[in-house]
Amino acid sequence: MAEPQLALDGLTAGYGETVVLHDVSLALGAGETLALLGRNGVGKTTLLATIMGHTRLHRGTIRLDGRAVSALPSYGRARAGLGYVPQEREIFPSLSVLENLQVAERPGVGGKSRWSVARVYELFPRLAERRDNRGNQLSGGEQQMLAIGRALMGNPTVLLLDEPLEGLAPVIVEALMAALTRLRQDEGMTMILVEQHAMMALEFAPRALVLDRGRVVHDGPSRALIDDPAALGRLIGVVG
Repeated sequence: MAEPQLALDGLTAGYGETVVLHDVSLALGAGETLALLGRNGVGKTTLLATIMGHTRLHRGTIRLDGRAVSALPSYGRARAGLGYVPQEREIFPSLSVLENLQVAERPGVGGKSRWSVARVYELFPRLAERRDNRGNQLSGGEQQMLAIGRALMGNPTVLLLDEPLEGLAPVIVEALMAALTRLRQDEGMTMILVEQHAMMALEFAPRALVLDRGRVVHDGPSRALIDDPAALGRLIGVVG
């Protein structure tokens, strides 16, 4: 059996002495896509932040492509192959689209570089049209495209996305989901998607993990939850 691309074992983590995650374990194979679901405040964002090294890890280990990264700082984890699209997007408002992409450019693991500015523009043609505009001159949807493009410029093997569709118009949501589908199908990108639109996330990702109060309460095929709305409602509350 191939080694998981991302493996979390017994993660207990939080902020300072406050523990948010309790004994979370997860293994993702190369090219696998996971929908990370749960009510507000159950630890979804904290889990992505913990994988990236932004929280205090009390116990547990994180391995990426077989390499322990738990002790690495955030930039070391990015160099090891983690890409992160935070909920706040965090693009540079005074830099142009092109500059935002260029500043994030770095080779992938082993010096491999699959992503370039030209490839990001191919994935998001709107960014090519807006290449000279500053970050603070972009719409919310364009900023989200830029946040994803910037993460790709680091040539990650695993992409973590924290509610990339939040607050966006349906036409933009459709464009972003098409881009993510291309990343999954054509690029074989391993992804964890945190998303409040549960049915959309389940239709996109073949596997779903549900958190409740910082603990894993469900890990299995998305289709099982799609076919059982009552069970999904019990796990995450209102289904949207």
